[in-house]
Amino acid sequence: MHDTPEIADRHDAVCVVGAGASGLAAIKNLREQGFSVDCYERETSVGGAWNWRHDRSPVYAGTHLISSRPLTEFPDFPMPDDWPDYPDHTRVLTYLERYAEHFALRDSIWFGTEVVAVTPVGDGRWDVTTCSTGGGAERVQRYAAVVVANGHNWSPKALSVDTSAFRGRIMHAAAYKDPAQLRGRKVLVIGGGNTGCDIAVEAAQQATTVWHSTRRGYWYAPKYVFGRPADQINAKLLQLRLPLRVRQWLYHRTVRLTVGDVTRYGLPAPDHRPYESHPVVNSQLVYYVGHGRVTPVPDVVRMEGSTVEFADGRRVEPDLVVTATGYLPRFEFLAPELLGMDADGKPDLHLHAFARRHPTLAVVGLVQADAGLFPLAHWQSVAVARWLRLRATDPERAAAVQQKESARPLRSWTRLHVVPSSRHWFEVGFTSYLRALGDLLDRMEAPA
Repeated sequence: MHDTPEIADRHDAVCVVGAGASGLAAIKNLREQGFSVDCYERETSVGGAWNWRHDRSPVYAGTHLISSRPLTEFPDFPMPDDWPDYPDHTRVLTYLERYAEHFALRDSIWFGTEVVAVTPVGDGRWDVTTCSTGGGAERVQRYAAVVVANGHNWSPKALSVDTSAFRGRIMHAAAYKDPAQLRGRKVLVIGGGNTGCDIAVEAAQQATTVWHSTRRGYWYAPKYVFGRPADQINAKLLQLRLPLRVRQWLYHRTVRLTVGDVTRYGLPAPDHRPYESHPVVNSQLVYYVGHGRVTPVPDVVRMEGSTVEFADGRRVEPDLVVTATGYLPRFEFLAPELLGMDADGKPDLHLHAFARRHPTLAVVGLVQADAGLFPLAHWQSVAVARWLRLRATDPERAAAVQQKESARPLRSWTRLHVVPSSRHWFEVGFTSYLRALGDLLDRMEAPA
């Protein structure tokens, strides 16, 4: 029989899980609303996915932002003006470390501590079980609320084809760190997202042969349009509230003028309209395809022995297969029903943040937008902090806000017309999502 750990009551304090960008924003904004905060981080430093020293970081040597600096920085902590439009991962990590230092957030973080379980105990309170990542006894503390910020780009999604009979080397993109891993090899990259395209481009510069397998055609957007970062042009169009059809037409024309007709290079035509898939911001892939350094191939249907077969019957024998198949969200410390997860593991959260049946449980950073994550995580955590404060100071008004908010149309904060895949579970329009958060904040601030 195991001894039950003694429960330490932290009273009105809030528990935050994770000290990446979203967790840091949550700590800061909760403290600004007067909450005591305990943040548990399994690694020994801040940065989350952007700290490539962390075991679960998907970052590799050539990683840069695909959203430009002004649309990525926290609204209350700008990046340096002399930084480039698209900073690399080392600058982003430096930025997060400075953010933690500027707001004195480290005092609230327990490093090297993993959350094992989060359990509701009634009246909106939670028992949080933790243990040191180096081993040792478990510890249980009781909190008034829990904010989860453990990221969703660290648990690799498995390849859909059977690989048990394949004798070649297979590596998920999560394990890819340096172009030297590709040098002198015959490389097959599977996956048409931003990571898959980036690795295919790096392979074109290092490998002897490169095949790039995609399931469908994509819109390959350039990083610059009219001499400006493309996402800033898109943001201007959204501010003008142009109808989706008009923006799709403009996007299509812009891509035609800059990237051109990708079918000329042997790439498949997009099977969806612009803005119906997460943007692939990479014009270099078309460049290397056009120079014969990358060979486009369709979906993989069989992997056996040393051979990979594609949907069109072609067969190749790669030395290395890199699967850029994306990631799935994982919340090992939470029972699935707490987040309303379906059979596929997709949580059902209002605004992709608020647990529908548990008003004191929230997730920050579980969104994917057509611009940077940090501003969304900031305003999400502001909304969560103010919601928890309202619930503590005026429960009746909080209940009224919750009732009205639950009737908000789904189309007002999420993108409904997207390619049906796990990659788009949390897809939102940057501007429309910020408007939805602003409406919620106004509703909480409005007089009774």
